[in-house]
Amino acid sequence: MIIVRPIRSSDYEVLHQIAVESGHGFTSLPVNEELLTNRINRATHSFHSTPLQAGNEGYLFVMENTETGEVVGTSGIEAAVGLDDAFYHYHLGKVVHSSRELNIYNNVDILSLNNDYTGATEICTLFLKAPYRVNNNGRFLSKFRFLFMAEHPERFNNTVIAEMRGVSDANGRSPFWQWLEEHFFSMDFPTADYLSGIGNKAFIAELMPKYPIYVSLLSKQAQEVIGKVHDKTVPALRLLESEGFVNRGYVDIFDAGPTVEAELNSIKTVRNSRRLKVKFGSVKNTRKYIICNTQVAEFRAVQMPIDIDEEQDIAIIDRKAADAILVSEGDWVRVSQN
Repeated sequence: MIIVRPIRSSDYEVLHQIAVESGHGFTSLPVNEELLTNRINRATHSFHSTPLQAGNEGYLFVMENTETGEVVGTSGIEAAVGLDDAFYHYHLGKVVHSSRELNIYNNVDILSLNNDYTGATEICTLFLKAPYRVNNNGRFLSKFRFLFMAEHPERFNNTVIAEMRGVSDANGRSPFWQWLEEHFFSMDFPTADYLSGIGNKAFIAELMPKYPIYVSLLSKQAQEVIGKVHDKTVPALRLLESEGFVNRGYVDIFDAGPTVEAELNSIKTVRNSRRLKVKFGSVKNTRKYIICNTQVAEFRAVQMPIDIDEEQDIAIIDRKAADAILVSEGDWVRVSQN
């Protein structure tokens, strides 16, 4: 059975493997033993904390095949970004250069450096091993986070964002960064991405151009990738768009990939999720639901068919599913269609 659970210290080796497999542009998992260990320790502390509001907590989950014990994917939530380190974006806006006397009007795109998403909750670190990208596992690995957030809203902020990986090639070359590198940074994209991932962000403030950048001054290749996602990221973007996430012009400062946002209570899965009581029984329905318990440190989620008694707000599930998510008859679960 495929389940999602909080990460453990014993998951370090597979997390390191995922960091390597994910490649360039996956900033939230740098290939660095100390930082990966710290990420696991921080997640463990967060799962055992009881915050009254969003703070520096970082929740990291793994997807596990319980039949083999293999960890096959990871998915995370940052409760509030930018509280310790500045959280940078470019915003794609416009300025108008006009002269009534000369009858000239030019509408010009600009990129402005900002910290507008400071304090927002971020969903991040989504990666699933290739053999398991079947049976809606990818959707499950993304969407279960919304059930966790719906069940524990006090831990998160109302604005939820997701940074989507921008365009880069197999060697980590980003057309957008190549222009910045040439004119301001003198370091390649993988190096800049790695430094940011390990928390060394001072160079951004020190070297990034302080004034708005006129998009027309960028190389043609750089202009073409602004707001575009990596080919492998297209399905993730489509899923978030179906949940109600939108791009309001914010892009990553390294690869110009879009950042999308939604209000927590307006996210489709959050809005449509239901809290139901567990009853054991034979399930006749074949439609799969995402089902999770209401715990934090012992959180579990699974996708499988259940029957719902609409009149009594009861989820009828089999004992195998109940055991997988650590619930007994009479316990509460939160459910949503996958």
